[in-house]
Amino acid sequence: MHVLLAALFSLSQGLSFPMPLALVSGQKGQSIAYVLDKSGVRSLWYAEAPAYAPRELWNSGTDDGQELTNLAISNDGKYVVYVRGGSHDANWVIRPWPNPALSPSEQRMAVMSVATAGGEPKMLGEGDTPVISPDGATVAFVHDPDSAVWSAPIDGKSAASLLFFDRGQDGDLQYAPVGSALVFTSNRNDHSFIGVYRDQTAPLQFLAPSTSQDFSPRWSPDGSRIAFIRIPGAGGPPQDLLKEQVQPWAIWVANVADARGHEVWHSGNSSRDSLPGINGPQLNWVAGGNLVFISEQSNWPNLYEVHAGGGSARALSPGSFMVEDTSISPDLSTVYYSANAGTTPGDIARRHIFRVSATGGSETPFTSGVDSQWWPAATADGAAYVNAGAREPFTIAHNGRKLNADQIPSDFPSADMVDPKLVSFTSSDGMHLQGTLFAPAGGAAKKPAVIFVHGGPPRQMLLTWHYFDYYDYGYGTNQYLASRGYVVLSVNYRLGIGYGHDFQYPAHAGPRGAAEYNDILAAARYLQHDPAVDPHRIGIYGGSYGGYLTAMALAKNSNIFTVGVDTHGVHDWSMGENEVPTPPKRYQQPNTQAYLREAWLSSPDAYISTWRSPVLLMQGDDDRNVEFQQMVDLVQRLRLAHVPYEEKVIPNEIHGFLRWHSWLEVDQSAADFLTRYLRP
Repeated sequence: MHVLLAALFSLSQGLSFPMPLALVSGQKGQSIAYVLDKSGVRSLWYAEAPAYAPRELWNSGTDDGQELTNLAISNDGKYVVYVRGGSHDANWVIRPWPNPALSPSEQRMAVMSVATAGGEPKMLGEGDTPVISPDGATVAFVHDPDSAVWSAPIDGKSAASLLFFDRGQDGDLQYAPVGSALVFTSNRNDHSFIGVYRDQTAPLQFLAPSTSQDFSPRWSPDGSRIAFIRIPGAGGPPQDLLKEQVQPWAIWVANVADARGHEVWHSGNSSRDSLPGINGPQLNWVAGGNLVFISEQSNWPNLYEVHAGGGSARALSPGSFMVEDTSISPDLSTVYYSANAGTTPGDIARRHIFRVSATGGSETPFTSGVDSQWWPAATADGAAYVNAGAREPFTIAHNGRKLNADQIPSDFPSADMVDPKLVSFTSSDGMHLQGTLFAPAGGAAKKPAVIFVHGGPPRQMLLTWHYFDYYDYGYGTNQYLASRGYVVLSVNYRLGIGYGHDFQYPAHAGPRGAAEYNDILAAARYLQHDPAVDPHRIGIYGGSYGGYLTAMALAKNSNIFTVGVDTHGVHDWSMGENEVPTPPKRYQQPNTQAYLREAWLSSPDAYISTWRSPVLLMQGDDDRNVEFQQMVDLVQRLRLAHVPYEEKVIPNEIHGFLRWHSWLEVDQSAADFLTRYLRP
């Protein structure tokens, strides 16, 4: 059993081939760099035009659980800069930094540089979010732990030092197109400024300072102006905790010469006009003095363009689909973007790359077919991206040509997998839903079934391997379960992305009523009516928000769900400062108690008395997204209620497990536990 499990997990966890974790372009569109993960060994690769032949610059050598993130390429192509270590999936910053490999030495988050000609990487300093000066000589970064801006020579020949003093917590660094001026965001808690540093003799400059929160600064191509996002500052009257709040936002442009700014565009007042959530508005300059951004004003996250002088915004990519990631060509004339659109049936559950002229015209497909493509990285002659199929693993591609297909092993077990199909069903309150169904072939006997519930919740499960490593592991586990005779249904429930703003922000969801649990029940009813499924053998598993909904299913409907696996789920919305909005000390929110009561009734803990089905609980005790206390508390409740449970705790692991070995242990344990009770 475990041999096949390992073979199938090799797809998602890198036992046999590298899984991409990041992809960027640089050197004015003449090169790309990317990170791969193979069995937990993270490696950094570089390729130059025109051949784009990949070269490995460095690898970790072991499954040490230290991230490689925030890649940047110098304009002269001589160096790649990156960050090693830290915890970039956490909801907040907690030190010490993760140490999931249990090293006796404290781990650091370090800015590194490596020469593309070869040689060992150099540590430039402890910090994050590095940016490289236009001349390729200097790297500025946010220093850890004081969130000040430091700098170091890119070759590491001298130590990093403080670049300038600012009383705020700094971030969003970006060098001007030419020269040494640096723009940054100065966070002052209830407000923030856009600042400009020139040199040690010139005072810091703040652009159109106000009580607002300003962020995401972007230099104009000629360096004379800076565009940024503005939202209201913190404060105001008490808010209704039982309702989702509208987050109005605006685009501003300021002149660097005199620091004066003006509003270019602002959102409306409906929920759809709120600041886009998961990937933000992605503000960028393009040709003609225009700005492109993402807005959900039409219900769908689409691309818009507005002139930097102001005026009406026009849609660049109108349609009922989600624009997810964008990249601008070096000459600023073309916008590349990934979207769940296309002409192949089921494309709403895939990703393809499109391009549109910044000066007008219709968008055109750059990729298509039954595979998915994501992370466009624009180059001077097109774009690089990641490609993955339903059965075929990841490759880095450029203009349709796969660059590292030779790394896919010849014995890759594609034949042991299934092609998931897109299915639809409706919840009891009328919500129309989709899911991806993994149905094993053959056999007349009714089969056990498993529902997979993704986390987030702003995620969408695909008909192919996923762009988020967390869900590659889920996809690999689903394929394994199907190979063992299970029917597996992965549910795209409300609160997820890919189906528009209204679907992602429904009423009475989460701690305000758990309406999304209706979608899980609808998925179970779909399986109960599937003639291939034994309706008395339905299990459920998921992680994070999927762990929460798994626990809800077992607590409220043990009569439907035979068994479940809950990985780092929330079990009591009313517990802890990270689940409950904290009112300012100067006043109590008007309906805090009503909110807490609704949060409790929306929690699995409230239904322990009807929980009967066995559960496997798993979590890392250095979880920085869901407090480990959520698992500790639930274990005691289950013990006292005599509910059968098992637990697996991974010391020092965080929420999105950093080690390949942790993923293998957790997913293998989940498959074994489900099989013990469902007996395929």
